[in-house]
Amino acid sequence: MAVKIVRQPNRIALLGAPTSAAAMSAGHEGAPAALRAAGLADRLRAAGYEVTDLGDDPVQLHKPDEESPRARNLRGVLASIEALKPRVEAAIKSAALPLIIGGDCSIALATVAGARRYFRSVSLVYVDRDADLNTPATTPSGCVDGMVVAHLTGRGAAELVRFWGEPPLVREPDLALFGTARFDPPEEEYLGRSMLRRYAASDVARMGAAAAAKAAIERVHSNTHEFVLHLDVDVIDGFAATNYPGTGGMRLEDVREALEVFVTQPHLAAIEVTAYNPAKDSDGSGAKAIIDLLEDVLKKRLETLPAKAAAAAAMPREEAPKSEAAPAGESVAETPATPVAPVEAGEAWSSEMLESDHGESVAASGSADEVLESADSATAAGSASGDDSADSSESSS
Repeated sequence: MAVKIVRQPNRIALLGAPTSAAAMSAGHEGAPAALRAAGLADRLRAAGYEVTDLGDDPVQLHKPDEESPRARNLRGVLASIEALKPRVEAAIKSAALPLIIGGDCSIALATVAGARRYFRSVSLVYVDRDADLNTPATTPSGCVDGMVVAHLTGRGAAELVRFWGEPPLVREPDLALFGTARFDPPEEEYLGRSMLRRYAASDVARMGAAAAAKAAIERVHSNTHEFVLHLDVDVIDGFAATNYPGTGGMRLEDVREALEVFVTQPHLAAIEVTAYNPAKDSDGSGAKAIIDLLEDVLKKRLETLPAKAAAAAAMPREEAPKSEAAPAGESVAETPATPVAPVEAGEAWSSEMLESDHGESVAASGSADEVLESADSATAAGSASGDDSADSSESSS
């Protein structure tokens, strides 16, 4: 038997992933604490959300690691994603939208793997100035942060590929690079023969941010199954509070317009925000810009999703959107559940049975804290079964 998780549009589970292990310098690990201190949770509550702060993983710091110059600090990277993955699973099971604050971009491996605990297919919209397509064989620096997309799609360091037992974590046709503006030569060469969808910053400017975002959603099938939204803040043109700022990226207003399209999709499974470095933000303006951006787009989500849910409910049953969801390799039996909010187009199916006092299956609609506790044993079993693997790539800067 399985439990249907009826997702709650007005609930957010906030998770911190304080890691700079995959980066070329320290600083990213301070992002979760800095954004909390700047009022992130309070602003989201003021926007209308019920926010449950699930705290931080153990800190993983950047280290020089001259002994592994082709893929630095793999031990720290693995420790980070192994700690985060079960917490993402628990957040999804709680029926809230996970909002993960990193940290470097390697957390994408854990976020996608956590989502795949409950969904057969997970797409990824990767909003980043860099393609992150290097591998240990092509890297100029050994920085795993610049290998993330390669590892997600099944290429790179064996330790990270094996993080998901049946690579790839994301099929290339189900992954869109969005807002890219920097490429190393090996990345450009690979893109010329890959099936990755890409929307360079120049393409976004030419098409219009909203139109490009809608095209990306369509191309990676995120209008029919669940997807993770990755935001590296260095995609914002001129944003200084990050390790590798630059020009030629996306204007802040274009980033906001694109994110509004992405976050108002019913199949959004999780959001992650990476690469903010508070050590480079002495006046706090970078933190304010990020929080303003998140508040704006998530407020739009709250305004939009109830209308979409109502429209879906009004459709004839056979035409209503159907979720493609179930832990891989597990049979799923739909059981009656009492919805506690309008049902969204993408619903997750838990592999664990929740029981009422009478032994009947029930909807997983408890608080994120309650579900985090109840999911501990299940997520540990999932990790033991070897259901994860991914590859890493380094910063092209």
